[in-house]
Amino acid sequence: MKITSTAVCLTVDDVPASAAFLTRHFGFQEAMAADGFASLVREDTVQVIFLRRGTEVLPEGARDRPAAGVITAFTVADLDAEYERLRSEGAPITMPLREEPWGERLFQVTDPNGVVLQLVAWAAPGGR
Repeated sequence: MKITSTAVCLTVDDVPASAAFLTRHFGFQEAMAADGFASLVREDTVQVIFLRRGTEVLPEGARDRPAAGVITAFTVADLDAEYERLRSEGAPITMPLREEPWGERLFQVTDPNGVVLQLVAWAAPGGR
């Protein structure tokens, strides 16, 4: 198998709101969009796709469930600077900057649909 790209697909109620959040605060660009669908890209990370809840392309048993219990994590070079930038932009920080015992430093923001985005840096040697 040769994988040529990777995407995470998240089911939300308001696709334009989530797409605008990633565009404004995370520098993603819209690659494709249609009613109930948006595909967002950056050169340096995974593609993010938002699908409107109830869309028929979703499996029948999951069609009406919003993205929940999923954290989309981005490892960044300067976590402190990103924390200050997002705070100054008014992004809702739903978990303040913290360090876990295993060496992970992180904080979380939540988009208008409740999608949790986590920014991470590794404090421990050899972490990635």
